[in-house]
Amino acid sequence: MRPESTRCNVWAVHSDHAGATLTNSAEPQQRKTNHKSALLIATVLFVSYAYFYAGGGWNQNSRFDLIRAIIEQGTLRIDAYHENTRDKAFFRGHYYSDKAPGLALLAVPIVAVARPVLRAAGVDPGSPRGLVGLSYVATVFTLALPAALATACLFLVALRLGATVAGAVFAALSLGLATPMWAYTTALFGHALAGACLLFSFAAALGLRQAGSPMRDLFLGLAVGVAAGWATVTEYPAAPAAAVLALLALAQAWPGGWARRSHAAGGIAIGALGCVAVLMLYQYAAFGSPFDLGYSHYQEGVFPWMDTGFHGLTYPRPLIMARLLLDPYLGLFLLSTVVAAAPLGLRLLWKQANFRSFAVVAAIIPAYYLCFNASFFAWRGGSSYGPRYMLAGIPVLCIGLAPVWSSAGRGVRWLLAMLAICGITLSLMAVSTTILPPQTLRCPIVQLIWPSFWAGRMSINSGSIFLPKRTHEAFNLGELAGLHGLASLVPLLAIWAGGAFVWMRIHKDSVRSRASLQRPISPDVPISLHGGDLNPRVHD
Repeated sequence: MRPESTRCNVWAVHSDHAGATLTNSAEPQQRKTNHKSALLIATVLFVSYAYFYAGGGWNQNSRFDLIRAIIEQGTLRIDAYHENTRDKAFFRGHYYSDKAPGLALLAVPIVAVARPVLRAAGVDPGSPRGLVGLSYVATVFTLALPAALATACLFLVALRLGATVAGAVFAALSLGLATPMWAYTTALFGHALAGACLLFSFAAALGLRQAGSPMRDLFLGLAVGVAAGWATVTEYPAAPAAAVLALLALAQAWPGGWARRSHAAGGIAIGALGCVAVLMLYQYAAFGSPFDLGYSHYQEGVFPWMDTGFHGLTYPRPLIMARLLLDPYLGLFLLSTVVAAAPLGLRLLWKQANFRSFAVVAAIIPAYYLCFNASFFAWRGGSSYGPRYMLAGIPVLCIGLAPVWSSAGRGVRWLLAMLAICGITLSLMAVSTTILPPQTLRCPIVQLIWPSFWAGRMSINSGSIFLPKRTHEAFNLGELAGLHGLASLVPLLAIWAGGAFVWMRIHKDSVRSRASLQRPISPDVPISLHGGDLNPRVHD
């Protein structure tokens, strides 16, 4: 028996790579395969997200009103549109969106380009049909696209952290389809965008582990700062998580001496300060002070709980923490049970000294969001699918699913797969029917979503971006194509089947290419196939 010190990494070598005996020339081929796989994941999930549009509501309307005000009137005031929402600030006789501006500012150029396109297609951008189309386009490109890219990013990050390909794709698909992330890519909430940005920042910090040129360090630092900064511009509560990620990135460059530290820190500072400048300029233009938030300017009697503590924040309450995870209405572990396995994976990652800091950060961020959500007076977040104030912390948490799968035996993998399938099924039913079930329901899955789905009642959200309300704005693309009920989901299922076929082709070709490059390696030399890096590594 080999001494413990010479054994392979506990979860880096598994049946996914059984018998791998590769030459260094296999590494570029495997990297190419990984990138193709990431692109496929992003494409399939982007289509899955864009397939559904959940319609309007106070939160969504507040952001869309700001987009319209900037484009149509060149102002931040939403006076012309404010009656469709209660999520608004009132300052010096004018109405403003109460939300952080990041999502709306990102959507402005997209909607500005879409307007003449609609006009060229014979649709008036100011008509009800045109406005629904613009809201859908804004949702697709500010939420569905970043979230889909985040799932591909998670796949590559998991590989870099030592997961097998199967473990990495399990984590990516679990995040993308088996958590409430999917629901919040279909409506103009900011949570999915903030969560995607935090994951992008995490990935850039991981890139700084490897020493490179000064320009590379500067660029990666800039990516950390911009991504973490824009998460904060999109959702104010992301600020502490952004600060943690900046420290993580700086810690990776620290052992490289002052040259690396200065380049990485400079990039982080430039990116973060640029985002801070955008936020402060917006707040100054809207509320007369760079430090004044829209949450400070509700009209009297509107959301009185915001006067509790600091804008509704007090301290984490243990009972609320438990309900956020287990409550029949929105409990995360009930709607996405597979996520409960992620902390176990972070524990496995923590055992690897090289990645310990990343495991700690991947645990700190979701723990912070849980505490934040449990500190908020209105912790349920109104009508919602899952604990939406926690959502931005879920992407980095799902990193832990990759090592769990990679280290598990066949029986545990079957269990994990079943849990993920349950989460995917619940998410699919929610996005097909409504992600905004009435708060009066005790268990929306049982009382509304499940029966509506199997009865073929699709897109039942009654929220509207208009006043007076129109009866039906939510849709899926199958319905637009003339399909009804459950049949409207057939095109999406066909896309999933096509994605699975392409995945098998990619990896079948990869296996053939690697087989042609194999050479024997002594069985006495343990190897570790970290993140598709197919160089044999001897463990001391």
